[in-house]
Amino acid sequence: MRFANRVEAGRALAERLQALAGRDDVVVLGLPRGGVPVAAEVARALAAPLDVLLVRKLGAPGHEELGIGAIVDGDKPQVVLNPQLVRMLSLPPGYIQRQAEQQYVELERRRREYLGGREQRSVEGRTVIVVDDGIATGGTVRAALEAIRKRKPAKLVLAVPVAPEDSLRELEPECDEVVCLAMPDPFYAVGSQYVDFTQTTDAEVKQLLDEACRAERPVETT
Repeated sequence: MRFANRVEAGRALAERLQALAGRDDVVVLGLPRGGVPVAAEVARALAAPLDVLLVRKLGAPGHEELGIGAIVDGDKPQVVLNPQLVRMLSLPPGYIQRQAEQQYVELERRRREYLGGREQRSVEGRTVIVVDDGIATGGTVRAALEAIRKRKPAKLVLAVPVAPEDSLRELEPECDEVVCLAMPDPFYAVGSQYVDFTQTTDAEVKQLLDEACRAERPVETT
């Protein structure tokens, strides 16, 4: 299965989530940047509120693409680590704290850019659908799920258009339900499953979040 773009992927994903449509306890969280256009289509189809789940990977020394964990935004930002990798790498003293501080600066920038003065939604007691445009290794998504779980949702659903089967298997214990449309084997990259995988911009993320926020406001009558 290949998707024309993130919008098509989001609409296809929403079809698999129709059992949650119209419920007032559902909230959809998109991982920026590429997960937000997918999440926007899911939220629109389910008539659910949309928000952004800000998360930044913490890279290993000299190998920033290798995630040793992530920092996840919220009322109290959380650092979630991969303990096995941390033990294997024998990190320099203070490295994790420095990385977390650097990535927190970017989280703050994105929060201001995407949300303005809006508060992020509470997920306690809600059915939370975490959406990304795809998963490769799953390290960043794992951190996001662990952080959300600590905020006490009633149910936690991971929904993605594409991911390798082994990564999904490792993520299953972190949530109550996993929905994935395509699990190609062999798996090369998330982008290989899209015809158009153009990078999503900050401006596009902000626009989608603003549109979703306006759509929630009740229409004033005279």
